[in-house]
Amino acid sequence: MKTIAPVPETDAGEPEEFKPLTAEQARQLREQNPPVSPWRVVAVQVVVGLGVALATWAITGRQNTGWSAGYGALATVVPAAVFARGLTGRFASLNPATAVFGFFLWEMVKLALTVAMLIAAPRLVPALSWPAMLVGLVVTMKVYWLALMFAARVRKTEKRAN
Repeated sequence: MKTIAPVPETDAGEPEEFKPLTAEQARQLREQNPPVSPWRVVAVQVVVGLGVALATWAITGRQNTGWSAGYGALATVVPAAVFARGLTGRFASLNPATAVFGFFLWEMVKLALTVAMLIAAPRLVPALSWPAMLVGLVVTMKVYWLALMFAARVRKTEKRAN
């Protein structure tokens, strides 16, 4: 039977009090961490999706694989554009509760639209290649991570320049 050594109880002191930011501190924080526009992400997804479709077509030499990869990219871009439109609409920032509700609502719409597009794929794309479509879908979907990574790099280079 193994015995586990007890974790010593340490009294690190009392927790620090929460101190809200001043208006100036909040402004500086926003300047240091500007938000990434969802429309910029959608635009990059369109470019990447088109590139994946053309690359798939060029690599395989088959037109249907290019169309399949392109449809996979479209199944990411169209729902993302609907989501971005919902998040940037006039009701999106009325108050925090509305913003949170709107985020979850538009995320559900995005998921439902993606699933509907994937279900419709065999009827809409002749000689559908599921692997090519999934490659287009996944690669285009990963643009979110690239946008966040490049936004962080841009902030670092801007800080160095100043």
